[in-house]
Amino acid sequence: MAVFGMVSAVSGFIKIRYLLDKAIIDNMVFRCHYRITTAILFTCCIIVTANNLIGDPISCINDGSIPMHVINTFCWITYTFTIPGQQHRQIGTDVAAPGLGNDYGQEKRYHSYYQWVPFVLFMQGLMFYVPHWVWKNMEDGKIRMITDGLRGMVSVPDDYRRDRQDRILKYFVNSLNTHNGYSFAYFFCELLNFINVIVNIFMVDKFLGGAFMSYGTDVVKFSNMDQDKRYDPMIEIFPRLTKCTFHKFGPSGSIQKHDTLCVLALNILNEKIYIFLWFWFIILATISGVAVLYSLVVIMMPTTRETIIKRSYRSGQRKEIAGLVRRLEIGDFLILHFLSQNLSTRSYSDMLQQLCSLLGASRTPSAPSTLEMNPISHPIYPPVESFGGGKETET
Repeated sequence: MAVFGMVSAVSGFIKIRYLLDKAIIDNMVFRCHYRITTAILFTCCIIVTANNLIGDPISCINDGSIPMHVINTFCWITYTFTIPGQQHRQIGTDVAAPGLGNDYGQEKRYHSYYQWVPFVLFMQGLMFYVPHWVWKNMEDGKIRMITDGLRGMVSVPDDYRRDRQDRILKYFVNSLNTHNGYSFAYFFCELLNFINVIVNIFMVDKFLGGAFMSYGTDVVKFSNMDQDKRYDPMIEIFPRLTKCTFHKFGPSGSIQKHDTLCVLALNILNEKIYIFLWFWFIILATISGVAVLYSLVVIMMPTTRETIIKRSYRSGQRKEIAGLVRRLEIGDFLILHFLSQNLSTRSYSDMLQQLCSLLGASRTPSAPSTLEMNPISHPIYPPVESFGGGKETET
């Protein structure tokens, strides 16, 4: 029960929050990193440290000359080993277990990662949360302040709704073309998510001695092989039975060597955790890479931004939406996109209709560019107080 209590402590990363409580400042792929992946890694960390699930993580046997707790502690804090050359031999006749045979003159594969698994999982959980933490601090509550009072599907009086919409509209028009730094921070953190998952894949591969890259494909191949010929690759990477060598002084002062067999019960959990993480990291890296490419297309192609706005503003005409997009830089578009995720459909459509009228009435540049940094319009409304902690400048 204690384990389930600890697991429930991380459930806050993936729980569904009401829009009134939390402004949406990212997309689903972004949330897969800092909510789902972080929760998965912290949960795995808790599971591998819960001794009541599997008992002692290591249990070694010897001839009785060494106290059991001594040999167990020694083999846990140092390392154990297997013999790669003995992996595929007949169990019971040639070897006692996969990788356990006569080690004279044989290459040894040492296993000491099991000491560090909880710490590595915890560190990975923090790594997947860092990009969100960076973006949250750089965003500084701007969308939350802008949409305060209109977020979600809450019903508000029409007068209050119109007043809040007018305030948002005034802020947006007066701060037009000043949000490129805001969008740069978001796209940087989105790229950081992709880099982070790739780094984690290579880091785990190094941690497991270069066996993680092909771990998932080897397991899939194993499941499709004939029962008599197949060999479980999980046992080679996460052996359940290993050897450990302990030296001590004998009665005459000579060095005595004791070979022991150690049962690594913890590897029963480790093999399942890492096969799941292999598939999850591959999926996450794929969708993160697609998200980065999608963002690049949005930045470079104004027609893509027109399509995105059209999905949220269905009553708008294609011509007026195209005219609006020509007046907006990428930072302004990102603000509008986040507004569409936080405001009700009615509030967003009304505000966008007014925005199209206001900006459409002004002169449109002959050769518009959404990437230019110089403002292309003057304020239509008088300056108003800025949202998001006073970091906006008046134009």
